[in-house]
Amino acid sequence: MCRSCIPPLLKLLYLRRFFSSNSSETYEDPQFEASENAPTTGGFSIDNDWVEEKEGFPEVLDSLADTSAGLGSLEIEDEGFGQENQNDLGKVEALFSLLQSRGVFHGALHHHLEEMNLVLSEALVLKVLETPQVPGENLISFMSWVLKKEEIQLTAAILGALTSALCLGNRKRESFALWGFLKEAGLKKRDALSSQILNEMIALFSRVGEAKAAYDVFNGFEELGCSMTGDTYFLTIEALCRRSLYDLTCSVSEQMLSADKLPAIDKVGKIISYLCKGDRTRDAHLVYLYVKDKKMNPSGSLISRLIYSFSRLKRADKGDVNREGDKSAVSSALELLNDYSTEDRRNATRPFTKVIKKLCWIEDVDRGKTLIHEMISSGPPPGNDAFNCVINGLSKTGEMDEALNMMNLMKQRGLKPDVYTYSTVMSGFTKAGEMEKACEVFEEVKRNHSKLSPVTFHMLIRGFCKVEQFDKAVKLLREMKQHGVRPSHDEYNKLIKSLCFKALDWKTAEKLEEEMKANGVILNGRTSALVAAVKELKG
Repeated sequence: MCRSCIPPLLKLLYLRRFFSSNSSETYEDPQFEASENAPTTGGFSIDNDWVEEKEGFPEVLDSLADTSAGLGSLEIEDEGFGQENQNDLGKVEALFSLLQSRGVFHGALHHHLEEMNLVLSEALVLKVLETPQVPGENLISFMSWVLKKEEIQLTAAILGALTSALCLGNRKRESFALWGFLKEAGLKKRDALSSQILNEMIALFSRVGEAKAAYDVFNGFEELGCSMTGDTYFLTIEALCRRSLYDLTCSVSEQMLSADKLPAIDKVGKIISYLCKGDRTRDAHLVYLYVKDKKMNPSGSLISRLIYSFSRLKRADKGDVNREGDKSAVSSALELLNDYSTEDRRNATRPFTKVIKKLCWIEDVDRGKTLIHEMISSGPPPGNDAFNCVINGLSKTGEMDEALNMMNLMKQRGLKPDVYTYSTVMSGFTKAGEMEKACEVFEEVKRNHSKLSPVTFHMLIRGFCKVEQFDKAVKLLREMKQHGVRPSHDEYNKLIKSLCFKALDWKTAEKLEEEMKANGVILNGRTSALVAAVKELKG
């Protein structure tokens, strides 16, 4: 008899006898008794003469080693010997080759699988799912075929391995096919799916940009018998925010808080950042308050992120400032400033400055000034930006004495007022018509800064034109070059128009026009025509 034809189970019986310490040991199981009347196994009768033959042992051992490598083609029960698995190595290799082929249609693949007469087991299915270079569509087709078979039950291990294999590809078409299969399998056997598998599915849809599909998975947890975890909410929110679906994001966030299932604190921080990015600061603040109530110790950077969001400068319809909305937002920001730890507060100069800017934006300059003094007494130390915001706000409201006091406070704290600071104060004085004080500030800025801003000269020129001191305005225009500032068309144009309309001084206007041409600046046609008209009128 050919050894290659010997059934695997009989080989195992032979090995057990071969390795027995008692050479006369026998096995009384009547099912496998070696006699002439013994039943046949695998189409061959069991011959006592062959059983006694031991010289072929190495070949038998090699055959068993090959069989063991072929996906456990021999299954043994705890007592006695179980049923024989018909999957030999060649059949398994043919299965792998078929699945690794591309371009096999779904129906054709099922037909080939039926012809192979495979004996299905969890070990075989898991080995298939772990096999490299198998196209995703073939894995789905194979698993759809397995799902129809009654001899094997799909387990969480199998579905988890399938999900992990498909998630490596990040392909949209395969993602939808996988989700359809998981729903079908989960409804057929409710304990086959796990929260981890569905979370991986949400993450996969997030990576391929299918946020609504991820939301569909999120809504399918209860139907599929799975419990949501903190990561479920985080992954769903992340997927929705990537596609700017912030209304759905807020809905998921509310459900997360109602279910009292928060992810780790670092992921909570990301949720708050996502909501702030989508201008859902109020919803982000609710998450923050919930975290704070749970004593999860939100970080200083998380508090800063919320403050930045509350301190955004918003406009209502038609470009108007939304004062009411801003007042509510800045109140929340002020409360958040008190949540910093002592260490975090020392480094929170920028968030404090943002709040001061917001206060001045809504014209609550007094509160901004108070916050400056709080920073001086308790930290963090205010910088130029914080002082400039308050000085600018005071200058706009005409409180020039307070503005000068604030600038002097800067100097006392070792800060050097920049050109913007001086320009802001000069603007306040020119609007009030106090040109002498404006000139005093101008002299100070020239002493402290070698390079000035065009805005600085522009304010003074407009101020002189407003009080009709045109000679000083012209002198200042020509002084600009000495400070490294080139007069622009705007300065020339406004000064020439003021000379024509208010002083009817076409001669000075004409000289300025000639000066413009020499500097390579061309006066616009309307102003040039105005100069000619005044000249004709006065001539």
